[in-house]
Amino acid sequence: MVKSRILIIDDDALMREYVEEALTRAGHACETVSNGREGIQLVRGRAFDLVVTDLKMTPMDGLEVLQAIQKESPDTRCIVMTAYGTVETAVQALKDGAEDYILKPFAPDELEVAVSKALERARMKQENRYLREEVNRSYDVAAMVGDSPAMREVYEQVQRVANSRATVLVRGESGTGKELVARALHYRSPRASKPFIKVNCAALSAGLLESELFGHEKGAFTGAHDRKIGRFELADEGTLLLDEVSEISLELQPKLLRALQEREFERVGGNQSIQVDTRIVSTSNRDLEEAVEQNEFREDLLFRLNVITIRIPPLRERKEDIPGLMHHFLARFAAENGRHIQGFSKDAEAALMDYDWPGNVRELQNAVERAVVLSTSKTLEPRHFALESPTRKRSGGDGMFSVPFGSSVAEMEKELILSTLERCHQNRSQAAQVLGISVRTLRNKLHEYNQRAEE
Repeated sequence: MVKSRILIIDDDALMREYVEEALTRAGHACETVSNGREGIQLVRGRAFDLVVTDLKMTPMDGLEVLQAIQKESPDTRCIVMTAYGTVETAVQALKDGAEDYILKPFAPDELEVAVSKALERARMKQENRYLREEVNRSYDVAAMVGDSPAMREVYEQVQRVANSRATVLVRGESGTGKELVARALHYRSPRASKPFIKVNCAALSAGLLESELFGHEKGAFTGAHDRKIGRFELADEGTLLLDEVSEISLELQPKLLRALQEREFERVGGNQSIQVDTRIVSTSNRDLEEAVEQNEFREDLLFRLNVITIRIPPLRERKEDIPGLMHHFLARFAAENGRHIQGFSKDAEAALMDYDWPGNVRELQNAVERAVVLSTSKTLEPRHFALESPTRKRSGGDGMFSVPFGSSVAEMEKELILSTLERCHQNRSQAAQVLGISVRTLRNKLHEYNQRAEE
């Protein structure tokens, strides 16, 4: 479990020692100061999870200390200690933002209970902040719709693996629903009531990704004005999804490997070892074994991530699932857009079944949504999908690709990259070699296209 950092402020040396001994014995990391000014200076220089302060002190009393700490570090919780004669002042401290107060004299277990409750409330607020962000995003569970033998095997694997602590690597092409499998693993596990935290490894530079994963201490680098709790720590007792794990830089991979092996790490700029019980699920649309051969991924890290593999089949390998997906998306988007569309014509159904869907379920979802929005009829026809247009049918048997007359250079570049990647069966290393660019350049281009598609 994560060891909390607590600052104790009291001008009574015996009381400071008493509180420090009780909280250290309870497993917390404590620091003590004899007055409010010293305490505020410490809070400015480093981050604490909790401050335990006396109310009656000089030259600053506890209320002044509380107000200053809230200004310097709003996320730091405070507990005030007070004698019976100043209960009214303690109540005022609660109104001013204190988490709780405790009356002197108190037993060690009373203090431990008050501190545990305050830390738990702080943790819940932090988790709720992330949960609200998750709820506000759109996750389409329909991406796992399907009763094909291939998908039934996926469901059975999820059921078998969910209750274990083993790390899982979910493989599959872009748009197949890898994240949804990761969520199913979490919500069918004993960790379902704990956080599910995701980080997109391809969207951040090495430095930013390290901070996102492990957090950083105040002052660790320019712009680090406060302590940041990393995703590993936020997902303690829950699940952390490393999306597109293949894109983690070689420089960061050793630290990730250690975190997986030892279940502990240090924040950027910190020296305190933080222990967590975080289950790791990762996704990749790349051939990681090939990345190892190309010296782009550590073999020992692959072994650690790949304890259990779940492969999500592309839509072209489970075409019997297309009708169910089509009608699900139609019902959803018709309701969202207030459209009364009865269904698909036979020709439209045949066209959707014949198409190979290189973008998988995500492409089918987007195609149905676009057809629902643009159609003026009660039945969707092939023309509403334009599956045979040059921009959709990128490559033919001769390996050529075509774009409409009047396309910009940027559009032609995009079509060339996507068609080459398709011809290379989504193998980025091979596609980059054919195009004469680096894998990193290819990755950045694909990330740029994904961002535009989400806007």
